[in-house]
Amino acid sequence: MFHSRLGCSSISFRHQELGFALGTMRDLGFEEIDLGALPGVCNHVPYNLDAAAVTAVSAEVAASGLRVRSVNGDVGDLNAVLDAEAQAARSRHLDALLTLTANTGATALVLPCGALDHVPVRSEDEDLDLIAAQLTAAGKRAAEFGVELWTESLHFLRFCWNLERAGRLADRLAGSGVGIVMDFSQITAAGEDVHDYVDRHRGRISHVHLRDAVPGNINLSIGNGAADFAGGLKRLAADGYTGHYSLELETRDVTDDERPAAAAKAASFITDLL
Repeated sequence: MFHSRLGCSSISFRHQELGFALGTMRDLGFEEIDLGALPGVCNHVPYNLDAAAVTAVSAEVAASGLRVRSVNGDVGDLNAVLDAEAQAARSRHLDALLTLTANTGATALVLPCGALDHVPVRSEDEDLDLIAAQLTAAGKRAAEFGVELWTESLHFLRFCWNLERAGRLADRLAGSGVGIVMDFSQITAAGEDVHDYVDRHRGRISHVHLRDAVPGNINLSIGNGAADFAGGLKRLAADGYTGHYSLELETRDVTDDERPAAAAKAASFITDLL
């Protein structure tokens, strides 16, 4: 029904309980999902992710019959300076998310590019160094679980909020094996150009999130903003991108009842472009 490389993030239906959201996506015709595990954004995966919670979520996802491309998680602000106890707690949370990623058959765990704040904790360079070090270490740990580690390297609300910072983080991650997630809405909200983003991250993009935006607003349905989907998707194809795409419709311009129809419309639109 939809393009084989197009999935849907459970964040699109974050207002529903996990089992219901999985059923909604399956019934719409999706075969692949990203699993949202972002506290405060999508609570489909408990933040206090103990072994019992990992088992329960894994079983619920398996029962749905849906493939999982990635788990979109968070282990706290990667530019925060932690003491030994806090770092140990982060490591335990990371291991729980990696266990969930492996158990669901996902390709990768996705972590953010720093705190929900553009202001450095110490300095811009020191914060970027720390974020890169944390992501690199998480990537090495992910490999031990048989999965990859990706980061959404430009996120309008987070520390690496524009192309300049995202590019500087990508430079620090060169050779680390950490993949880059491109998000059309974040690029557009930051006032950046998708072609410039692809130029800066050529050959580094592992996954693509799809949502619409205008400068300053990331929460629009596809077709209601200014994101250049036609140009961006064509450019990715021309550059040899063979990864997958996911609708991450954390939108504020439709009601919850309208979300299934909006997701189906967006999926058809993107399928035509692909």
